[in-house]
Amino acid sequence: MVLLSLAGTALALVLPYLSKSLIDDAILGQDFSMLVRLVGLFLGATFLSFLANVGSGMRYTRVSADILFDMRLALYRHLQRLSPRFYAATPLGDVVSRINNDIGEIQRVTAETALGWLGNILFLIGTVAMLVWLDARLFLVGLLALPPSLWALVRYRRQLEDRVRELRERSADIGSFLIETLQGMRLVVASNAQEREVDRFRAHNDGFVRALLSMRWFTYLAGGFPGLLLQAGTGAVFLYGGYRVIDGTTTLGTFVAFMAYQARLMSPVQALMGLYANLASARASLVRVHEILDTPADVSDPEEALALAPGPGHLELRDVRFGFGRGQLVLDGVDLTIPAGQVVALVGASGSGKSTLADLLVRQLDPESGSVHLDGQNLRQLRLSDVRRRVAVVEQDPFIFHTSIGENVRYGNPEATDAEVATALEAAALADLVASLPAGIDTIVGERGRQLSAGERQRLAVARAFLANPGVLVLDEATGALDPASEGRVLEGYDALMRGRTTVLITHRPELAMRADRAVMIRDGAIVEDGHPSDLIKRTGPFQTLFAGDG
Repeated sequence: MVLLSLAGTALALVLPYLSKSLIDDAILGQDFSMLVRLVGLFLGATFLSFLANVGSGMRYTRVSADILFDMRLALYRHLQRLSPRFYAATPLGDVVSRINNDIGEIQRVTAETALGWLGNILFLIGTVAMLVWLDARLFLVGLLALPPSLWALVRYRRQLEDRVRELRERSADIGSFLIETLQGMRLVVASNAQEREVDRFRAHNDGFVRALLSMRWFTYLAGGFPGLLLQAGTGAVFLYGGYRVIDGTTTLGTFVAFMAYQARLMSPVQALMGLYANLASARASLVRVHEILDTPADVSDPEEALALAPGPGHLELRDVRFGFGRGQLVLDGVDLTIPAGQVVALVGASGSGKSTLADLLVRQLDPESGSVHLDGQNLRQLRLSDVRRRVAVVEQDPFIFHTSIGENVRYGNPEATDAEVATALEAAALADLVASLPAGIDTIVGERGRQLSAGERQRLAVARAFLANPGVLVLDEATGALDPASEGRVLEGYDALMRGRTTVLITHRPELAMRADRAVMIRDGAIVEDGHPSDLIKRTGPFQTLFAGDG
């Protein structure tokens, strides 16, 4: 790409000089044969310059597309490493804006700079050399406007940077608003809040327009105003150069060639000023992207990870403490041992720390102190991929992709056979539903599975976990949205899924808790009761109190 750009620049530098010979030697010298040769050279150089520029531009398009993807991929990989609490604190629209708009702007400016900076610098050097060679005094006259132009550029570029950053933030506000309200459209309509949301949309857009106009004004000041000053220098060259032609101290051909180079001098100077101003836009976007890239991942692979050997699924939490930076621990000194193959129900009021335990077991989070062990190995010392292959979580509100039922079930085990998928659907009490659909297992379930009911989405997640066949299964309120009949069928599937497998049931349903081999009651981040559920329900205590109204 650079070589083609250099070739195009060299050919472009030849063209103005041909005009000197064309006027002085061919036209004023009345040499028609030279006129033909010079016109032929002019046309040939123009055509070759065109080919070089086309080749360079096409190559640039391909390279810049690769750069754009590599930058987005780097950010996307980092986003995969960030914990759930990052997504709880960061609006989705803001993240999408940085992946699309900000990285797109960085790619555009840096790629243009990489191609344009070198070509313009070389063209500028070549043009200056030709101007000095043709008429040094005339060249010095043209330089008079350069210092004030550079002063204006530097002054307004700094202010432009702040305006561009403000524009990016206002654009992200609009994206976040649209994503949030589109996801909650049923509530918007049911609450008769359409006009209120339209007013909020208009307010966000007004803020964007104000930021856009401010940014555009400073773009003109940082780019157009310095160019205007440079044109004043060109006017001075016309006056002085024209006077010297009239005075007879320079030839018309030399003056025409000089002005051709002078006109071409303005192009690289203004282009370089424009690139300099564009760097303000790229810098503002780069700051926003690095705010994510510089966000440390809560969990990461150790430098020398240990291999997770096949094991029965023995779990142990040792003096585990964890908080969310809110000044109060969610888990406070939890010690818990779950033998391999045991089914343990974790019960407790909302906010007691049950779901946080699930995140610790699959290593979405790490304890602030203490440790979690699987088959005697500290999870911090293991590869994340190994841990998440052995431990599967079914959440209360599982994520369903906008694809077919079969693809959603296979997500944790892409190589599963049709027979294995059918078995998983049967275990999750979904087989009858799938059989009743015209497209069967190929039915598209819609955005976040909205074509299915809440209970059907949960059963789909259960089937996905069944097919993944993990060594340790964590069910986080995984029957919370099921009606009693569906829950009964899913529980039958659970019995098959949990048989011989270490299972942690996070639940507030007494029917599910009573199926466990053991119940652990958590309150205020600590274990307050531990025993067989049939014994705990008879005993006066927190477990019996929690389920007293369900008896």
